[in-house]
Amino acid sequence: MKTSLHRARVSWSGGEGKDVRAHTIELAGEKIAASSAPEFGGDSDRADPEELFVGSLSSCHMLWFLALARAEKIHVASYEDEAEGTLEGDRFTRVVLRPRVIFTNEIAAEQIEALHHGAHERCFISNSVNCPVEIEPR
Repeated sequence: MKTSLHRARVSWSGGEGKDVRAHTIELAGEKIAASSAPEFGGDSDRADPEELFVGSLSSCHMLWFLALARAEKIHVASYEDEAEGTLEGDRFTRVVLRPRVIFTNEIAAEQIEALHHGAHERCFISNSVNCPVEIEPR
């Protein structure tokens, strides 16, 4: 089994202005302005951990989908997802990925379904969470 290490740097220095939850998340040299979710008193103009969680599931699925499509010599013109996570109380109970994929040529529905299934099975993030991650292609 291959092992790899992944890092993130989180910095807080007393908050900024009125938002005492304001902080910065640094990933691969990129800085993301972050806070808690607005319903928990955070700033809606900043990323929150719950959004980042949903985004990481969406990104992981997309990357596997694209890799599997490339391996099958299927050309993807664009990929867009409107992912949504449901937080009930203190835990996520469901995440729904709604990818819209446009191909450069006609692809059978069964092939698309197989790509999504394969991506879901391989996604490291979805394999690590205990809430259902559902795929509803658009």
